[in-house]
Amino acid sequence: MSDEETAEPPTLLCDDPSHEVALIDCGPRETDAVLAVRKVTGLGLWHCRALARRAPVTLLGGLSAYRAQSAVAVLRSAGARAEWRQEPERTASSLRRPGGGPDAAKSPLPAEEPRAGG
Repeated sequence: MSDEETAEPPTLLCDDPSHEVALIDCGPRETDAVLAVRKVTGLGLWHCRALARRAPVTLLGGLSAYRAQSAVAVLRSAGARAEWRQEPERTASSLRRPGGGPDAAKSPLPAEEPRAGG
């Protein structure tokens, strides 16, 4: 390779980005929509009814495009309005760090204890 040529890094083919399924509205057949939410999520009827009544809500995340499309098809066949979309990329600045940052109070992880001694 000569000095005039520059080597480009290889292009990596990654897995399909993860997708999420959102329930927009139950539609006119709320009972059918609740049963479809149960089929898609595997949750109990009580939780599915609560989710369906709280629409718009994200039901599932971290799915492949095929599984997200399949889940939306089940929900739509029950008369519900649903959509699938690519999950937003998480950047290093959006990740929560226990014990620091503005999200520290909201973090479910306990803050790190200071170490005594040295």
